[in-house]
Amino acid sequence: MSSVRVLVGTRKGAFVLSSDGTRQKWNVDGPHFGGWEIYHVKGSPADPNRLYASQTSGWFGQIMQRSDDGGKTWTTVDNKFVYDGPTGPHLWYDGTPHPWEFKRVWHLEPSKSDPDTVYAGAEDAALFRTTDGGKSWHEMPGLRTHPSAPQWQPGAGGMCLHTIIQDPANAKRMYVAISAAGAFRSDDGGISWNPINRGLRSAQIPDQDAEVGHCVHRLAMHPSRPNTLFMQKHWDVMRTDDAGENWREVSGNLPSDFGFPIEVHAHEPETVYVIPIKSDSEHYPPDSKLRVYRSRTGGGEWEALTKGLPQRDCYVNVLRDATSSDALDPFGLYFGTTGGQVYASNDAGDTWNAIVHDLPAVLSVEVQTLS
Repeated sequence: MSSVRVLVGTRKGAFVLSSDGTRQKWNVDGPHFGGWEIYHVKGSPADPNRLYASQTSGWFGQIMQRSDDGGKTWTTVDNKFVYDGPTGPHLWYDGTPHPWEFKRVWHLEPSKSDPDTVYAGAEDAALFRTTDGGKSWHEMPGLRTHPSAPQWQPGAGGMCLHTIIQDPANAKRMYVAISAAGAFRSDDGGISWNPINRGLRSAQIPDQDAEVGHCVHRLAMHPSRPNTLFMQKHWDVMRTDDAGENWREVSGNLPSDFGFPIEVHAHEPETVYVIPIKSDSEHYPPDSKLRVYRSRTGGGEWEALTKGLPQRDCYVNVLRDATSSDALDPFGLYFGTTGGQVYASNDAGDTWNAIVHDLPAVLSVEVQTLS
């Protein structure tokens, strides 16, 4: 029987939740790195025992952790992040003056074929890659040196590169999203990048239809349809069917089209999930009711999923990396809250159960389906 491993990054450590294929009873292991901010934990698709974690603090800086046994033990890997400055490659934090600051790694995206290759999205917005299992990280400078880069501005959470998607049908194609710059696509393996924001409108910037400057919160793709992407933006849920060349709004009947995460059903590429919050200043659910919304039509028509979720006096938020899904049938969906709950559904969102209640604020949730 298959099993499920849920990797949870929080404000005060990482946790590993595990269950068999029924997803009824859960074992909680942790905290790992207790007291540290763990922005993201993710497993390698090429090796289920290989995990990577981004550990950070304002005092000690960025530390990368690796596990080779599914999270039982961890090793601190060399934390050299090398970027290409005007005088040549050097460490981000070697004291060399430059306009970009290295603050933390927000998102890790392991290669689908090689457990030693991982992409990392940083704040300030930059893309790094390791090919030696995390021993060294080198910038892919084509993104940060894009001509539009001087126009990028930080969102409320910082100027973070928070989404990295690899096209499963085209090894040369990648997507990233930056808050608050927008979405970008590379068709040559990350050497060069083009903004893909046509159709986005943002009232908060001087030119509402600008090529860059949009605060994109999250991108999602179903692997069977790599030209179709869904976006949760700073206001608006969007969709593209031509690899980002053109976007259209699919917010439909949502009670609010502001939110952070977006997720696509593992077996149904037209089934999409979002978790709205009230506004960009009130980061809690509309009407204080925690509701996941599902569209079975690729957006436009949405239904509220509430069974098992608090429907009064709920003021938690769900952050951009805090939703994930398994590949089982029935489909399983998971999300974590700033209140420390991790909710799971083993029936595609129809019913929910809090598999843990009292963790620190959840920053990220990633799921591994294990054979």
